[in-house]
Amino acid sequence: MSSTRQVGPKAASDEIPAVPLTIEGYSVLHQMMRVRWAAWRQLAAADKSAIVDEAAGVLAGMEQNSAGQSALFSLLGHKGDLMFVHFRHSFDELNSVELQLAQLRLADFLEPATSYLSIIELGLYESTIKAYQDLKDRGIEAHSDQWKREIAEVLVRQKEAMYPRLFPEMPQHRYVSFYPMDRRRGETKNWYSLPIEERARQMNEHGLIGRRYAGEVRQIITGSIGFDDWEWGVDLFANDPLVFKKLIYEMRFDEVSAVYALFGQFYLGVRVPAAGLGKLLSGVLPAAQKRS
Repeated sequence: MSSTRQVGPKAASDEIPAVPLTIEGYSVLHQMMRVRWAAWRQLAAADKSAIVDEAAGVLAGMEQNSAGQSALFSLLGHKGDLMFVHFRHSFDELNSVELQLAQLRLADFLEPATSYLSIIELGLYESTIKAYQDLKDRGIEAHSDQWKREIAEVLVRQKEAMYPRLFPEMPQHRYVSFYPMDRRRGETKNWYSLPIEERARQMNEHGLIGRRYAGEVRQIITGSIGFDDWEWGVDLFANDPLVFKKLIYEMRFDEVSAVYALFGQFYLGVRVPAAGLGKLLSGVLPAAQKRS
């Protein structure tokens, strides 16, 4: 005895790859440090001055580095005292930055609290669906040599168009909020099991919220799958920290966050220019820089 099972029409996502294309820019390293305050206070004033001058000179060079900048922030709360954020063209260059900072005399008075490694990433959901569907309609087999060549051309065009977002200057805002995040795994609802079109729809709606804050917040998204413990890192830069709360709270009501997002620890920092390092280590937070 045989039975017939009616099968509905396949969605396009059943016939094209599920993985969206991405383009990548700067490699990014966050270093959170604790200051060994007891040891620092025991130093003579002349030793403190020499150590600060050496470190401030190196940091000033990193702030102005044309091939990817660095920034220093004073962290609020118990999770650390300092946070260095580095943008560079490769992981090798990030490693060189780590080694350079480790050679400073200041490093004797710093202890790593944690760190985060990632790379600036832009997801191309809309372009992915269009490119995949065009290739499928032309009868080009997924992942064939021709498929790979044409996808590579798409990525080159997108990277050229998005270059300023992939390789940005370090934002000069007074405050930063950094946090890692995942798409929830293992629950009844799984982000990675959704059709690519549905993920694209949700991400578009999610992005509309962020665009409403474009004049107040600078957002930089970094991918960390395979690099660190979470899947993405998020840096928000603003001159008023209250906007972080408003933006993130509003996004919690969005479907992609309410159903699928899992957040790690948040780190809130105040920008400290290299020239203000001495004041910071003497217990005085440098005043905000005037902007024209």
